Amino acid sequence: MGMLSTLRDVTCYCSGRLVARHFSRAARRGERPGGEELSRLRLDDLAPTVRLELLFGLSPCLLALRAARRRVARLLLQAGRAGVQGDRAELLREAEARDIPVLRPRRQKLDALCRYQVHQGVCMEVSPLRPRPCKEAGEVSPGDDHQQLCLVLEGLQDPRNLGAVLRSAHFLGVDKVIISRRNSCPLTPVVSKASAGAMEVMDVFSTDDLAGFLQAKAQQGWLVAGTVGFQGSESSHSSKTPITSCLEFLWDRPTLLVLGNEGSGLSQEVQASCQLLLTILPGRQLPPGLESLNVSVAAGILLHSICSQRKGSPAVEKREKLLQDSQEPPATSEGLRVTQHPELSAGSEKERQKRG
Repeated sequence: MGMLSTLRDVTCYCSGRLVARHFSRAARRGERPGGEELSRLRLDDLAPTVRLELLFGLSPCLLALRAARRRVARLLLQAGRAGVQGDRAELLREAEARDIPVLRPRRQKLDALCRYQVHQGVCMEVSPLRPRPCKEAGEVSPGDDHQQLCLVLEGLQDPRNLGAVLRSAHFLGVDKVIISRRNSCPLTPVVSKASAGAMEVMDVFSTDDLAGFLQAKAQQGWLVAGTVGFQGSESSHSSKTPITSCLEFLWDRPTLLVLGNEGSGLSQEVQASCQLLLTILPGRQLPPGLESLNVSVAAGILLHSICSQRKGSPAVEKREKLLQDSQEPPATSEGLRVTQHPELSAGSEKERQKRG
């Protein structure tokens, strides 16, 4: 018993010396005792709660708060910024008005939480945002408005591509977006950031049977227009589906524009459900490997070529004005004042003097 007591005393003494030595080394390095462990605990405290995801970026967070489609658990604003102004101040006011807890972690912790994505010093713990079933989209009769446009996406897998497509669709006035549930990228925070927050406010729906959905819409009077790459047009002729340039497309009835996967394009089943295929003609002879465009770039070009035909748009008004001006009778020389460059006027005067 005496020997055990002695060993216990020695152990306690040695461990005390080890702990003291550990703390003294930490003090010499300028660290607080237990600093690393406390930092880890604080970082764990900021980790997203189960079934929540971390939305990042100023626009996605602000638009998500305004849209109120998600449950918001906490707002994380980067500490150390000189004042909270502009959109960040509005974000803070929105959070306080809804009694959302606000934390001020340092940038290093936000970087770690966002896995080093560009967060702009703003993050939010939110519930996931999922596409709604197509049956919730509501049946709209083609007769209500002949210039309705829905964007259909089959199998887009890159979140940044999906986000860029959603941003263009929202900017150009697409009414709804429908995505295939199978083999498609979910609506993640990366998609929201790439869309500059457009994902938070757009109507996005999904369907398990995309071909059946397109066929049903065609029977209701909608035009189902697929898309095909320039080099893919030859192989598409075998399906007997007409192909036209997007610049020659006339938007005269409700239309579903269908875009396919980044690599393989539209599946055969979906392409067979299309009544028309649109393509983008290149401006030069293309070498092998450069025959197609990125899907988000192609989406922007196609949507702009269609939406620029919308009544009331600046492009349509300008076109109508030019047509109207071209139909007016030409003005006579009487009372017509022509403004010329001074050098051109001087040159004309010299010519008249020589002829005289």
